[in-house]
Amino acid sequence: MGKRNPAKRMKTASEVKATAWIQDAGRGQPPLLHAIEGGRSWHPDDADTRNRPAAANGEADRTQRYQKTVKPRSENQAQLMNAMDTHALVAALGPAGTGKTYLAVCKAVEALQKGKVARIILSRPAVEAGEQIGFLPGAMEDKLAPYLRPLYDALSDRLSPGQLKHMLSEGVIEIAPIGFMRGRTLNNAFIVVDEAQNCTYTQIKMLLTRLGWHSTMVITGDPAQTDLLPEFSGLANAAERLEKLAGAAVIRLEGRDVVRHPLVQEMLEVL
Repeated sequence: MGKRNPAKRMKTASEVKATAWIQDAGRGQPPLLHAIEGGRSWHPDDADTRNRPAAANGEADRTQRYQKTVKPRSENQAQLMNAMDTHALVAALGPAGTGKTYLAVCKAVEALQKGKVARIILSRPAVEAGEQIGFLPGAMEDKLAPYLRPLYDALSDRLSPGQLKHMLSEGVIEIAPIGFMRGRTLNNAFIVVDEAQNCTYTQIKMLLTRLGWHSTMVITGDPAQTDLLPEFSGLANAAERLEKLAGAAVIRLEGRDVVRHPLVQEMLEVL
């Protein structure tokens, strides 16, 4: 017994006391360890960004990525965001890069997170941009994935990959082909119809009449960039008729609202 007590004392003396390193900052150098108050993980809004505690496994200690506040960058974009808050039906028309699709998806995610709607429905016509790519393998979602890539990109910027995968598998975010929308009534949903310039007037009329109770529908597109013959595209004709309705809003964005590379705005003026 007499030999065990000295060995135990030597082992205790050789252990590093973490509290001494955390609390003692007067060693001529900063402390090597930093305590996390209350187990709180780092947040991008923190003022001190020099010392950011990392998780033991190298992964962030949160399931959802940081979401920056989406703000309009032009007067027309501000009108579009306000229209989506106050109208059940909104048509956003404008050239490429004006943020039509991105703002619509951001408002859809915001409405879902606040409990205003129970699901998000994304729809887009499966029309190739001037070339045939043949038959695509897989299920319906796999076949439509290349056409819905812009919508997925906007969703992934607002939701973490885990959340997006879970919502898609549970049907909270639904991919609805335009061809299968007939006969449905979309209640308590936020519907985004992208690239509507590739829809005929009959298709747009069918989509508009799917609107149900406590739902918001946003139709986006650029009538000047239709992949159909100009006489077949029904977006411009439908927008002119919708402007007469008090419950609908038609927002027309312009080249000055482009938020992509400045050269895009100049190209739209000359092309």
